[in-house]
Amino acid sequence: MSTLTICSWNVNGLRAGLRSGTFPAWIKETAPDIAGLQEVKARPEQVTEQPWLEANYQAIWHPAENSGYSGSLLLTQNAPTALQLGLEMPEFEREGRIIEADFDDFVLLTSYFPNAGRKLARLDFKMAYYAAFLERIVALQKAGRRVVFMGDLNVAHKEIDIARPNEKETGFLPIEREWVDQVIESGFVDTFRTLNPTKGEAFSYWDPWRQRRERNIGWRIDYVFVSKDLLPAVRRAFIQQEVLGSDHCPVGIELDL
Repeated sequence: MSTLTICSWNVNGLRAGLRSGTFPAWIKETAPDIAGLQEVKARPEQVTEQPWLEANYQAIWHPAENSGYSGSLLLTQNAPTALQLGLEMPEFEREGRIIEADFDDFVLLTSYFPNAGRKLARLDFKMAYYAAFLERIVALQKAGRRVVFMGDLNVAHKEIDIARPNEKETGFLPIEREWVDQVIESGFVDTFRTLNPTKGEAFSYWDPWRQRRERNIGWRIDYVFVSKDLLPAVRRAFIQQEVLGSDHCPVGIELDL
């Protein structure tokens, strides 16, 4: 049996994290077997410093069409046997939001879910993405595959997951939270909350103003979910609140296989 460490991090600009040294330090100290990064805001040809190469990671990119916006990156020590970029829907693929990798023992998806935006201008787009994503993971499950999915879901599920609940604010709208209910009802497990059912102030994102991170006024909107058949293999679920370099911090699991 081996233990895999799987991490997710919205880095809010990979190049900034490389310049500051926070990202190279994290990848060296945490040494995840698999790391899914969201909101990388760069294309591979724009990134000259690649500390993951010396650590023998394979880098799988799904950049947005517009540089400086969105984009995903998967770093893995073990090459996947199959890859899919996106949900095969052009309206989503332009923003580089998802990477799906088949590791034989399980299928892993890392995704940067949309924000509804100011005045909820993109709420319909966000809910359409939610629906398409759920359809994909359910299809994998019905095909007999075990599933891990992770990323910045841009929603806090319960009041315990947010410092200042406001049901009129995007990220905590009832319709957004109901989607998480649907995910769970479909047979997927929020690993952190399942292993830490009463742990409050366990946030992964803080608005970058008024010292909200220092005061821990935040949101838990970054998750690692697994299909129910993988839950017995989850040894630990964690949030690395001490890791700086972004308005989000890394989250992850240890998986015994």
